[in-house]
Amino acid sequence: MKTMLTNIAKAIVENPADVVVTERNDGELTHLELSVAPSDMGKVIGKQGKIARAIRTLIKAANTRDTSAKYVVDIIDK
Repeated sequence: MKTMLTNIAKAIVENPADVVVTERNDGELTHLELSVAPSDMGKVIGKQGKIARAIRTLIKAANTRDTSAKYVVDIIDK
């Protein structure tokens, strides 16, 4: 999932070298924390959060195959 999120984010932003995805386990959930350059934050979030919602939907859809873990995407500031 981490690789998938990294590839999606790098395709969206102008500075793909600044994309960082960290994985943090919190009990049953695995948080994927996506961090991008401040200038690319709007591109990752999108108008009214549509891009962020789409990214979360893709991760959730891919997660249905792997039922052992539940993933949550968090978009954070650097």
